[in-house]
Amino acid sequence: MARYTGAVCRQCRREGQKLFLKGEKCYGDKCAMVSRKEGAPGQHGQNRKKVSEYGLQLRAKQKTRRYYGVLEGQFYHYFEIAANKQGIAGENLLKILESRLDNVVYRLGYASSRAQARQLVVHGHFTVNGTRVDIPSFLVKDNDVVAICDKSKSLDSVKALIELNAGRPVPMWLESDKTALSAKVSRMPNRDEIDLEVEEHLIVELYSK
Repeated sequence: MARYTGAVCRQCRREGQKLFLKGEKCYGDKCAMVSRKEGAPGQHGQNRKKVSEYGLQLRAKQKTRRYYGVLEGQFYHYFEIAANKQGIAGENLLKILESRLDNVVYRLGYASSRAQARQLVVHGHFTVNGTRVDIPSFLVKDNDVVAICDKSKSLDSVKALIELNAGRPVPMWLESDKTALSAKVSRMPNRDEIDLEVEEHLIVELYSK
């Protein structure tokens, strides 16, 4: 399955929730979730029939997958890892998704969206424990240190992004050093620290059939 290349605002409207896919625009009045009528996109978006149990499970999966920008096969792979871990499978899945390097870069305010964070990682602007990592799906662990590469710190584009996102709060599970432009992963996030409004148990039910 190829990565979605259409209008990302349609995805937010489809899920009925801001997925913060377009960065700065998502926080203003120009966001499609604010400026357009409620309901799914399309001519018949307002006249959807009652959603079945399977439909609810599918929507939960699609919403989560789109929120983190993950392809179907990779998403299922994360679920398999989560299901084999101790604890609640749904929460384990969200914690794995949160630990992706592109998500951590976004959470730290080094990018305006996860898509932009993914691009910055691919271009080699970040290190993990002093080693350059250009794989967005790289999973960080407790005590890992994520930092902007020394050469990248002086780039005007990087400085502009950091300034633009300076007001966005950094989650408690990341210890950010704004002077060094680095952060330590102190722990994995708790469920109440993940701002995605989804019933993750529906994803578990979908994949457990």
